[in-house]
Amino acid sequence: MSRIGLNPIAIPEGATVEVSDNLITVKGKLGELQQEFSEVEVVVEDGQVVVKRHTDLKAHKAKHGLYRSLIANMLEGVTKGWTKELELVGVGYRASNQGQKLDLALGMSHNIVMELAPEVKVETTSEKGKNPTIKLTSYDKQLVGQIAAKIRSFRKPEPYKGKGIRFKGEQIRRKAGKSA
Repeated sequence: MSRIGLNPIAIPEGATVEVSDNLITVKGKLGELQQEFSEVEVVVEDGQVVVKRHTDLKAHKAKHGLYRSLIANMLEGVTKGWTKELELVGVGYRASNQGQKLDLALGMSHNIVMELAPEVKVETTSEKGKNPTIKLTSYDKQLVGQIAAKIRSFRKPEPYKGKGIRFKGEQIRRKAGKSA
């Protein structure tokens, strides 16, 4: 039984939810998101969104919690927004941005220039004595996570010295080096 799917989602102030056929549209001050759904029923009543399933089949139970979480994330995204922070750990690793272009110097023979989607705002900081950081902000949780994962994939943290691009607060499992 999906415990998450049973919880109703309160619609925050300034957000609107519209359901038509198999499409839910959420609008807020930060933007507008759409999501298709199937095998469940979405009802908007008394300032709440309720997700109901038709039967107790395993597939219906799985989709019940999934769509409830997706709708909750959409509502939080259009009202508050989502943020991911990455830090670059390593000598000579730098990040800078000009508008939607992110320029990464990661110890390769060339810099990596990445054009970001217009929905995502990027901010880079470099302070002396601290690791450079990249801050990604958007109303679409999936898009922020996908772009953050793509940036991280350019130089994943390695287990011996911990160098690479990591999420802020991420713990890297360290290995002992070779013993003499």
